[in-house]
Amino acid sequence: MEIRQLRHFVAVVNRGTFTAAARSELIVQSALSASIRNLERELGADLFDRIGRQVVLTEAGRALLPQARALLAGVHAARDAVAAVAGLAVGRVSIGTIQTLTCVDLPAELALFHRRRPGIQVSVRDAPVDELYAGLRAGELDLAYLAPNATELPDNLVEFASWHEELVLITSPGHQLAQAGRTLIRDLAQESFIDFRAGTGLENAVRKLAAHCGLERRITCDVTQIGMLVDLVRAGIGVAFVPRRIGEDAGLPCVRIRQPEPGRTVVLTGRGSRPRNPAAAALIDHLTRYQSKGPSDTRLRPTQVIEP
Repeated sequence: MEIRQLRHFVAVVNRGTFTAAARSELIVQSALSASIRNLERELGADLFDRIGRQVVLTEAGRALLPQARALLAGVHAARDAVAAVAGLAVGRVSIGTIQTLTCVDLPAELALFHRRRPGIQVSVRDAPVDELYAGLRAGELDLAYLAPNATELPDNLVEFASWHEELVLITSPGHQLAQAGRTLIRDLAQESFIDFRAGTGLENAVRKLAAHCGLERRITCDVTQIGMLVDLVRAGIGVAFVPRRIGEDAGLPCVRIRQPEPGRTVVLTGRGSRPRNPAAAALIDHLTRYQSKGPSDTRLRPTQVIEP
């Protein structure tokens, strides 16, 4: 049984004759008659009593009619739903992010996107880098802001834009380094550090920096929430490396590191150059075209433009 056959059947009922039904369906009458005969053959029952040029529904035809109309209505609804998604009247997009994202004001960007596309539901997940990779590979996430562990992304992921974030050392207000404003990595050997959870973009960047400079950090405390890290630094338990904006927003002294200047790369990534999900494609377009300006130490480098 084909949708086309059901449409022809309902057309005959609505128009009253095969001739009028064929005209409304824009096919020749012989083709419409053949379609009805094939449908009757598949169902094993006559659907119409032919009385001259007029047709009257049989008992089988009367039983089929409400089901046929319901099926056709379902087809129209399905087409309308797909058209609505393709036209971005409705939809859903999932985006992941590292917890310490500062190069993008993601809440502000999503608020602007919502005003532009109010029918699209956005799901946001913050997680360590490896979990974001897993979410992208599994199709649970359409996009993600992450700080890659390596210089290159896995083959199945595409970079849409990238940023450089400066890392600074934050201290308690009364710390001896607070007034200096600058320091060298080698001068931090005796400091107690507060570390962010292992596997995060921030922890990866700090660990690589310390290894590169031969700094063996004494970890006094490690945390899973950036707010707790800031509070512990404020309380004087230790110092920590964070993106500059986090330290400035917290009102803590931000000590700049000289030689080398620490930083990390943050990328917006997804699967494939053009997502099949129209909502994801629209969000990429928004985040790469209408990106609000970040801090002065942040540089946006769009690597690909998604056309609307």
